[in-house]
Amino acid sequence: MRGIGLCHVCLLFESCKNGKPRHGMMNEVAAKFNVTRKCIFKIWTAAKRQREHEVPINVRSKIKGKKGKARIPCPIEVIMALDKSKRTTLKRLGKAIGHSPSTCHRWVKEGVIKSHTNSIHPALSEDHKIIRLHFVLSKLVFDRILRCVMFKDMGCIIHIDEKWFYMTNPMCRYYIGSNEALPYRSCKSKRYITKVMFLAAVARPTYKENGEVLFDGKIGIWPFTFQEPAKRRSKNREAGTLVTKPVESITKKVTKEAFINKVIPAIKQKWPTSASKNISIQQDNAKPHFNGKDKDFMEAATSNGFNIELTQQPANSPDLNILDLGFFRSIQSL
Repeated sequence: MRGIGLCHVCLLFESCKNGKPRHGMMNEVAAKFNVTRKCIFKIWTAAKRQREHEVPINVRSKIKGKKGKARIPCPIEVIMALDKSKRTTLKRLGKAIGHSPSTCHRWVKEGVIKSHTNSIHPALSEDHKIIRLHFVLSKLVFDRILRCVMFKDMGCIIHIDEKWFYMTNPMCRYYIGSNEALPYRSCKSKRYITKVMFLAAVARPTYKENGEVLFDGKIGIWPFTFQEPAKRRSKNREAGTLVTKPVESITKKVTKEAFINKVIPAIKQKWPTSASKNISIQQDNAKPHFNGKDKDFMEAATSNGFNIELTQQPANSPDLNILDLGFFRSIQSL
């Protein structure tokens, strides 16, 4: 059975205690010969029965000739030489190399080839690379006790960014009961689904030694919306009813008001009392963002013992902001 010989059966007998192999021994032998545990157990049962009847142990396969279908070797060099546009799906890859998609899928399961999701990256000039390098080096500190270079704890850095969120998706999948009514969604135009921009701010959470959460790092998330009274009466509302509408044009003035009236008060309310009040808010280089030297901002940022400053992350570097890396994607999937 696939090269399992008498010496390997002897290993099972040697590991026996009270007539049973050592715990985990069958899994070890199965992994060593790349077979299932069921196959090893079948061999062990046959060998044990033969020894009980005091006959020579023979666990060779009784099937004559070659056993099983020959495995197709993976032409890894041929695959690597293919154009990447011919390797986007298993079906397309199999057609290019002359094999079935199931064969390609088996190679993926065996780890000979792997699936990779590739995303496009922003183009960086030489100046961008130098600025990014200086930015990353500024986050390093030399530990005199351990005598090594380490990253700063970044406990006083708040990441902030804006993101457009659509109120709904053109196509949604639901799992409903057999007798349940089909959900009905409507909008004026599929091409102009209402979207709202949100401003989010997060920091690094802090914990006690026993794992208790002292600060979860969630400063807040705020929509750019406003309310105005309805001008006309309709079947949905009376005239004069306050209607919430999204701010369609985000300017520096709108961003500044959100920082002063929403972000900074939330930071002062939720910031841990034991943490340093010298806080840095990291933002990207979007046009609606204003300069941190603004008089009104500095007045609000330096009150109540706080010293909050605005810093810009390097250009074309969304991977230096935790919100772009995963937080916004998680919200959009929900």
